[in-house]
Amino acid sequence: MEQSNRLYEWLNTAGLAQYYPNFVKEGIDENNFTQLSIQDYSKFKITQLPDRKKLFTLISVLKQERQSRETTPLDRANPYMPYHDRSARPAAPATAAPPQQSAPQVPLYQAPIMAPPTAPSPAYAGLKRIRVVVRKRPLNRKEISKQQADIVTIDSDDTISIHEPKIKVDLTKYVERHRFRFDQVFDQDVGNEQIYRCTSYPLVESIFRGGKATCFAYGQTGSGKTYTMMGKGGDSVGMYALAGQDIFNMLRSPQYSHLHATVSFFEIYGGKLFDLLDGRKKLQALEDAHQNVCIAGLKEVDVDNTETLLALIDVGNRARSTGSTGANADSSRSHAILQICLKNMSGKPSGKFSFIDLAGSERAADTSDNNRQTRMEGAEINKSLLALKECIRALDLQHAHLPSAARS
Repeated sequence: MEQSNRLYEWLNTAGLAQYYPNFVKEGIDENNFTQLSIQDYSKFKITQLPDRKKLFTLISVLKQERQSRETTPLDRANPYMPYHDRSARPAAPATAAPPQQSAPQVPLYQAPIMAPPTAPSPAYAGLKRIRVVVRKRPLNRKEISKQQADIVTIDSDDTISIHEPKIKVDLTKYVERHRFRFDQVFDQDVGNEQIYRCTSYPLVESIFRGGKATCFAYGQTGSGKTYTMMGKGGDSVGMYALAGQDIFNMLRSPQYSHLHATVSFFEIYGGKLFDLLDGRKKLQALEDAHQNVCIAGLKEVDVDNTETLLALIDVGNRARSTGSTGANADSSRSHAILQICLKNMSGKPSGKFSFIDLAGSERAADTSDNNRQTRMEGAEINKSLLALKECIRALDLQHAHLPSAARS
């Protein structure tokens, strides 16, 4: 009965308590709940799209929470509730039937930003060194105006399908399906807060143990990379603000009084480095005696709150190289690297979190109507992304030799 009670609490928190009897009837409990796929939703009479999205997100969060059980400070019975607010958890029903009056619910896509733990947790045992998470983007205005079809479907929480229209030799039209599997897949309506919680948040405390964490935003031009990192402003925040808030909150803890944070922001454009916080000053990447790549002359600014961090990011983004392409009217034409570095009282680095907003990759078809400069930029971007792929491959395979870019 304890497992069924916990299942009810999960569903109640996500706003799906009315479906609880359907899960009990089908023999679903805590152990097999996260194994459900999108195809199973109809068995529980969940047919409305908003409820299906809520269930999909709930299962995704529970899987991620189970994977990082030893380190993520979440309430085990309620993955949407911060660890310090367990007293607000609704009481479980005494029987299999839900109570007549439901307990207060936490809105699914407005979950509060989690407070960081007061002390670092043990090392992440069993977690992958690299995780690839995908969020489907909605159709843009250009695609909608042309009445183009949505060819991307989400099959499960880790599988996505691309339906490619093709024509046979006899001019018969058909659709070829390509399936891709990732560590996690999210629908287009999942907000940046949920993406952050399942990707970057588990890495925040690692930098307080001397680690180096990196979050890449990768995708084709116009796919929403900068939106993921920056948000739209106001209530829509991105990875920069979410991670900054957790890092600065943790720095206020007494055990971290010996640490302070510095921020640097630079871009890689056309194979050259430019400091976005110092008037686009040209920089050099040099290798020290320990074969560590250092950015000589990079400006670092002391920061102790999220507002100052966002102000610096705004300054850097105004200096960043952008341009118009056939795929996006305001495309980022450079790789932007934001680094939040923790240093001790003597100025020695103690941990670093790097957020990299990569320039968009492009197909040749998207650059056909651009000028020579834009096509050259696209070629340079694609070449650098290929080099990055080799760096990530070497890190994942734990090769003895790493390309120089991977050591920075």
